[in-house]
Amino acid sequence: MTDTTTAPPPSAPGPADRIIDEPLSEALSRRYLAYALSVITDRALPDVRDGLKPVQRRVLYAMREMRLNPDASARKCAKVVGEVMGGYHPHGDQSIYDTLVRMAQDFAQRYPLVDGQGNFGNIDGDNPAAMRYTEAKLTLAATLLLDGIDEDAVDFKPTYDGQDDEPVVLPTGFPNLLANGSTGIAVGMATSIPPHNAAELIDACLLLLDRPEATTADLMAHVKGPDFPTGGVIVEPHASLLETYETGRGGVRLRALWTKEPLGNGTYQIVVTQVPYQVKKADLVEQLAELIEAKRLPLLGDVRDESAEDVRLVLEPKSRNVEAEVLMESLFKLSDLENRFSVNLNVLDARGTPGVMGLKQVLKAFLDHRREVLVRRARHRLGKIEARLHTLDGLLIAYLNLDEVIRIVRYEEDPKARLIEAFDLTEIQADAILNTRLRQLARLEEMELRREHADLAEERDGIVGMLADDRAQWKLVAAGLRGVKAALGDKLNARRSVFADAPQVDAEAAIEAMIVREPITVILSDRGWIRAARGRPGSSGMGDPSELKFKEGDKLAFLVEAQTTDKLLVFASDGRFFTLACDKLPGARGHGEPLRLMIDLDDRVGIVDVFVHKPGAKRILASREGYGFILPEEEAIAFRRAGKQVLNPGPKGALVSLLLGSADQLAVVGDNGKILIFPTAELPEMPRGKGVKLQTYREGGLRDATAFAEADGAAWIDTAGRTHGWPEWREWVGKRAAAGKVAPRGFPASKRFRPR
Repeated sequence: MTDTTTAPPPSAPGPADRIIDEPLSEALSRRYLAYALSVITDRALPDVRDGLKPVQRRVLYAMREMRLNPDASARKCAKVVGEVMGGYHPHGDQSIYDTLVRMAQDFAQRYPLVDGQGNFGNIDGDNPAAMRYTEAKLTLAATLLLDGIDEDAVDFKPTYDGQDDEPVVLPTGFPNLLANGSTGIAVGMATSIPPHNAAELIDACLLLLDRPEATTADLMAHVKGPDFPTGGVIVEPHASLLETYETGRGGVRLRALWTKEPLGNGTYQIVVTQVPYQVKKADLVEQLAELIEAKRLPLLGDVRDESAEDVRLVLEPKSRNVEAEVLMESLFKLSDLENRFSVNLNVLDARGTPGVMGLKQVLKAFLDHRREVLVRRARHRLGKIEARLHTLDGLLIAYLNLDEVIRIVRYEEDPKARLIEAFDLTEIQADAILNTRLRQLARLEEMELRREHADLAEERDGIVGMLADDRAQWKLVAAGLRGVKAALGDKLNARRSVFADAPQVDAEAAIEAMIVREPITVILSDRGWIRAARGRPGSSGMGDPSELKFKEGDKLAFLVEAQTTDKLLVFASDGRFFTLACDKLPGARGHGEPLRLMIDLDDRVGIVDVFVHKPGAKRILASREGYGFILPEEEAIAFRRAGKQVLNPGPKGALVSLLLGSADQLAVVGDNGKILIFPTAELPEMPRGKGVKLQTYREGGLRDATAFAEADGAAWIDTAGRTHGWPEWREWVGKRAAAGKVAPRGFPASKRFRPR
């Protein structure tokens, strides 16, 4: 008896067998890279050849497969979305419908690719109707993109489930990437391409075919700039547009189109007929109304929307004395009546590699694609011709031997094999002869076959010659582009956006002119309550400053004489400047309003200085750490709640703000009581920063500083308000950043040049 051992059957793999031991950083980086590449190539960036993202391409191809041509009846969008999602794009119906809707909106697409019937949204930002209520079919522009797709013009790839094929790219009859533009945000990159005029793009392509060495400046003789579907006025300088088209990065300033309508008696109103691209009209009206309510548009009285099918926004000036150009410049500055469209020509090339291209590169990539499509369609047609000629050769042999052919067909048991043997035919030719009807054996049919054979042979020779001649291929590409330009027609080719130079209007001066100029006194308390009293200190409106009343525990911190037309600058200890319009300050009734409600200022941040801005003035800024520089006051102005960071004060904060004026000497004193004097010329003039070292300290920091003119001499003020001359001040002159000398006898014990 033989002793045998049976091996146990292999067990099924358990969860432990699927564990992969690898560093977390490598696993995350590899998976995140795969995700990033998927977003870049399959969702966010368009292909430079057809200007479409995969979902757009799939929608158009599915609609073509459904035979939704321009001359056909429209079908429910729900049906289209279902076909796309079921066959090509399994990523949710909403994303597909959003794409379909956008391709149908004439205010979003320069050349709509979908003819939508029903509510597809509007320029006010209203949402489209549900897909079960709307219908769609392709437009003429879409058919130009799809023309030749059945003629092996482009490559196909399997769909997500492998049951069908979808095009990798469309044949693309016109430069759709630039014509309709594109926007998208990927992982680590984005694209933003404005729409253009297709006729201008085709003219530029023809120039490039005629002169391959043409520069971007030459191309811009035809492509002067974007052409937005909503029109508008482009005020971007030509030099800036040239740089944008050269580098593929930049921006375009776009304004609303407006006209002045006289109303009689010297009054008028402004009518806006075109709004900037991607600006929702309803949001724009709401924005203007909010600016009027906030009193940020003193020249504008009212705004109303009288739009029907066309845009019509009516703007009423505050007064008939306001110039229309000045009013509109103030609106362009503060509202979305002017915006800047960012340009970033970041696309996928023919190999699927993302990159930023200039205008010439984009057009050249399109032309190369058109040539490839032409060649592939020609080869496809050549194959069809060769097959037909082969069949015709067999039929002509049959006509030359008609009696024998009839006999073989009638009496032979295997006529196909006998025909092949007797006349040296192929199976295809033999099948064609056997499938020929008896009534087609007339003499007239033979003549027709010979004529068809001659025509096809001539066409074949022409195609063969074209495939061997690069110049002939480019000529056919040019002829095709001219045909596309004619097919689009004058209506679609008409430019919508116009170009103009932005007028040089001082809107701020005009706004100030509307403000009644009168003297005021700005009062800021120690706890940050601000108010403005009419008149100067001691006048009937202001009264005696010593009699000012404050909340319990509060007191006067700053008293500034100003005019209602002035700008008030507030310097905080964190190095920020805040700008306030003096005519907007609260009145002197009561205790005023908290300054921190007007600006974003933390309670822990103190106020260093408050003063009226003087055009052309300069100030010396210094921090507690002993660093400083000279600041032009214009650099401090910013009408933002967050202010403008000018001085980097370090952890100890800002300390000094001195008007430079005619001063040429700066005296600084430290916590250690040492004074140093040096020329202000040793300070750099900067728009922002930390500055240079003013004085060196072993301990402590800067206590105070004062600026004076050498001819006037130095002085200090004691706590009683008495001024003390300092004739021997030159003994304290030294180099900037030195330690200095101990203060002279009689210098205030507070170690300050003036009391606080």
